[in-house]
Amino acid sequence: MNAKLPVDIVFHPSWWNKHVGIVFDKDFFYNPERRVKDEMKMENELYRRFGDLGLGENHDKELPQIGAIHNAAGYLLSEMLGCTVEYFNNSAPQVICAHHEGFDLDIEAPFNHPSFKALQQLIATLKTKYGYVCGDVNWGGILNLAIDLKGESIFLDMVMQPEECKAYFSKIAQVVERFLNYIHSETGSTSISVNSIARLIDKATYIHSECSHTMISAEDYQEFLLPFDVEWSKKFRPYGIHYCGKDPHRHAKQFAMISDLEFLDLGWGGDVALLREELPNTFFSIRLNPVDLNSYSHEELKNIIRERVLAAKDPYKTGICCVNMDDKVEDDKIRTIFKTVDELRQEM
Repeated sequence: MNAKLPVDIVFHPSWWNKHVGIVFDKDFFYNPERRVKDEMKMENELYRRFGDLGLGENHDKELPQIGAIHNAAGYLLSEMLGCTVEYFNNSAPQVICAHHEGFDLDIEAPFNHPSFKALQQLIATLKTKYGYVCGDVNWGGILNLAIDLKGESIFLDMVMQPEECKAYFSKIAQVVERFLNYIHSETGSTSISVNSIARLIDKATYIHSECSHTMISAEDYQEFLLPFDVEWSKKFRPYGIHYCGKDPHRHAKQFAMISDLEFLDLGWGGDVALLREELPNTFFSIRLNPVDLNSYSHEELKNIIRERVLAAKDPYKTGICCVNMDDKVEDDKIRTIFKTVDELRQEM
C-alpha cells in the first residue's frame, strides 16, 4: 500500500442526482462528452465538500474515464450475455433476469453485442481526442452473472446437474476473462469500479465480485467456484475478492485455499477477527453499512470503525470504505469516518 489505513467512499446515484443534478440514463455511460463532463462534475463536487479530506483530487482535470468509477454498477457483462438493462435518472442500471433455460452459451456472441460495440466506440472516440483512456468497467462475477442469466434455477442446477453447471460456469469465466483483459489492455485497470479503494493500491488489482456467494454454502463455493478464484489468483496479480454480504467469514477456510489472495473486500457484519486468523497476509477492505450510517451517533460510528480496524490488526493490510450512501447521508458522517481513520493511523 502507499499508506496505512486507506479510506474511500462511494455515493449512490440518488446522491449525485440530488446534489449535482447528474442523470444516469444510458447516455451517461456511453456518450463520450457526457462521460468526461459528468465525471469531472463529480470530482468537483467531492473537492468542494471534502477536498480537505483528499477527495476530488482530479477536480481540475478532464479525464477520459471509460466507466462510472464514482458508482457501484455491474451491468455491462450481463447485457452483453443477453439480459435486458433498464436505466434510471437516480439509480444504477437495473439488470432484468433473462431466465435462460439449459446451458447453451456462445462465448463469442457477447463481443458482437451492441453494448460491447458501444463501449468500443466510446473508447475509440475518447482515445482520438485525448490520446489515452483511463478507469474501468465493473466485470461482475461468475455466479452473479449466472443468476442474471438463469435466475434461481442455477441453484437447482448445482444440485441436479453439477457437471453441466460447472461447464456453464467455465463458459461465463471465459467471457469474463476476455472482457477484463480487454479493459486492462486499454486502461491498465480493472476494478476501481468494483471498489474505489483499488485506486489507492500500488498495483492495479483484479477484484472478482462475489455478492451472490452469501446465497450458497461454503461446500458449494469450494466445489463449483473456488477453482476459478485459485486459477485467476495465479494469472491475475494482485488478485482480490469482493464480498459485500454480511457473512464472508463463512467462506474463510475456502478463501485461505487461495494462496495468492491479496485483497478481500468484506461486507458489513463479517467477522474480521476470524477472517484475519485464516488470512494473515491479505489486505482487508472493511465495508461500513451505508443504510444505517445516519442512524449512528458520531461516537457509535467512531467505535464501530475502531473495533473493526483493530480486529484486522495490521494497518498496512487494512482499509475502510463505505459504498452506496444515498441522498440522505450527512456530510459530517463522512468527516467522522475520515477523522476516525486518521486518528487510528496515528495510534497504530
